[in-house]
Amino acid sequence: MPKNTRTILICSGKGGVGKTTLTANLGISLANSGSSTAVLDADFGLRNLDLLLGLENRIIYTAQDVLDKNCRLDQALVRHKQEPNLALLPAGDPRMLDWMKPDDMKKISSLLGEKFDYVLVDCPAGVEDGFKNALAACSEAIVVTNPELSAVRDADRVVGILNTCDIKPIQLVINRVRPKMMANQEMLTIEDVTSILSLPLLGIVLEDEQVIISTNRGEPLTLSGKKSPATKCYLNISQRLAGLDVPIIDPNKESKSLKDKFMNLMQTKIF
Repeated sequence: MPKNTRTILICSGKGGVGKTTLTANLGISLANSGSSTAVLDADFGLRNLDLLLGLENRIIYTAQDVLDKNCRLDQALVRHKQEPNLALLPAGDPRMLDWMKPDDMKKISSLLGEKFDYVLVDCPAGVEDGFKNALAACSEAIVVTNPELSAVRDADRVVGILNTCDIKPIQLVINRVRPKMMANQEMLTIEDVTSILSLPLLGIVLEDEQVIISTNRGEPLTLSGKKSPATKCYLNISQRLAGLDVPIIDPNKESKSLKDKFMNLMQTKIF
């Protein structure tokens, strides 16, 4: 694998925290910036990455077929029509979980590393065999969590395992951030989460209903061009991941900005 290829595990302790949505939006954003990017769906039991990217109807071959030598890697890769720098390697049959080994994932990762600048590996939630297989193929990790006690506790277990492996850097993304609830002490703060997990913060994603809408449409926010709080956050995270010197979005400032826009709109309507 070329030394300049970054193979990044995107993982979480708890399911439903936005790990796959982050993978899809980061993939689009990195590809849009000019980097050749592959997203590997390593969740063989519950694959969803193809749905979020709107590519579910174009899958012919999978990672399983590549390993079985039923096709070449190029034949299995699904190129995104709107963002040609992005390609998806779909997960195989759920039964593949029974015989998939870490060396199999390493082989797939190595093949992808010969062609792409970034390989983003969307792995299953938790710390079972699917996670361990995906972990073996990666050199970096992004841990995704919500600012909720149960999600952070499960993320802490993942971090403990990552710290015993040759994975560096391990960075944190906090998803579904609600500034008002944090200010009212109804939710863990950014500082609380980073302190508990002892990880450097890569970025945050603000709670945004546009995420649900875009997910149902199979069109990532970073592809749609919609200006929304979450879109801004995904772009910020991708820039920081690429090494650009940009500050992390401040949820308090973003909250005030949204409030100011609302008040200005109300004043316009009244007067």
